[in-house]
Amino acid sequence: MRSKQRPITSTGSPSHELRIIGGQWKRSKIKVLDQPGLRPTPDRVRETLFNWLGQDLSGWRCVDAFAGTGALGFEAASRGAQSVLMMEQDAKLLPLLAETQKRLSASAVQVQKGDALMALQRMAPDSLDVVFLDPPFEATFFESALQFAAKAIAPEGWVYLEAPKKWEADALASCGLVAVKYMKAGAVHAHLLQRPSEG
Repeated sequence: MRSKQRPITSTGSPSHELRIIGGQWKRSKIKVLDQPGLRPTPDRVRETLFNWLGQDLSGWRCVDAFAGTGALGFEAASRGAQSVLMMEQDAKLLPLLAETQKRLSASAVQVQKGDALMALQRMAPDSLDVVFLDPPFEATFFESALQFAAKAIAPEGWVYLEAPKKWEADALASCGLVAVKYMKAGAVHAHLLQRPSEG
């Protein structure tokens, strides 16, 4: 007998689905695999993030670089984003992303298998409005991901980072970014970043 579903927590407790928080697909379900290392963004953090960004993302160009469940990308698309590229390297997660994209008729969402770092590096400079970075916490490439994302976003664009620690101003500056918002929820350190304003 399957145990009752438990809410997603910042420590990654088992769950079999989560719900989109806002926009046209509010309360729609996203399936979640019980898989080591898969750590969906907690509800509270997603709600805060989209309060920071604003609820209307009409026309925005987005990349969900380590998509996992696709929670961040589908939240953006639900709020009207023009395009959402979901990058995911784990072949087990791709069918669920594609299934959710089809079920929601999320025409703005493109699911792509591949190396997110390489994809970010190849993005045209100043071409994106937001890059969501939620890599595995044990990853060693946070700095490279931030550097590539900083170049890809437009001057007024955003980089959202989830990490196992708070990134301090000096470390962010070396990646070409400054912190605008920050919160901690359990093990998750959530940062909303921008390129420094010129002048």
